Amino acid sequence: MGLNGIFQYFIPKDRKFFPLFEQASGNLIKIGEALNDFVNATDEDRRQEIGKIIEDLEHKGDEITHQIFLELGKNFITPFDREDIHALASAIDDIADFIHGSASRIQLYKVKVMTPPIKKLAELVLQGCQDVDKAVVELKNLKNIRVITDSCVRINSMENQADYIFDTAVGELFEYEKDAVALIKYKEILSALETATDKCEDAANVMESILVKNA
Repeated sequence: MGLNGIFQYFIPKDRKFFPLFEQASGNLIKIGEALNDFVNATDEDRRQEIGKIIEDLEHKGDEITHQIFLELGKNFITPFDREDIHALASAIDDIADFIHGSASRIQLYKVKVMTPPIKKLAELVLQGCQDVDKAVVELKNLKNIRVITDSCVRINSMENQADYIFDTAVGELFEYEKDAVALIKYKEILSALETATDKCEDAANVMESILVKNA
């Protein structure tokens, strides 16, 4: 056993950060599911209800992130690099922020028609949230490294697909949408959704960095 292995053996089992990260990633799945319900809702009143659920879940995510940062300030020994803890918590929080931002823009801009690209991007966002959660759950012992790496690969693939859908949808907007205001509204919504997938990739990159340093 190397020096790092001996040192890790004597570090007390973490009971602070991993439960908080699992709460944060579990909350991501809920907000991702709510986003899909939101863009597929046909009743405007129902969409308003789901919008409130998304807002509440985003606030819950903020609280968990705040708690992680508080624990960073209180604990000298952490399960992995403090910078990585901060980066992962921030990336997960950003995903929730942009999901909330997407739904908020739809409501603020009073957009009624959800286009196929909007629905597909929301679906990809949920897929990213699910893979972030799968990887986060395995961070606590790093025994199932393959699960983490496979999740990160799927997230990267998902983000590439989201880029293509975004670029294609924006290109079609400029070609076919004659209403300049509508064009701006849809482009802003698509941009927020695509950025949420970027943040999923950010989380995956942090977890890959953690694997390189600790596995």
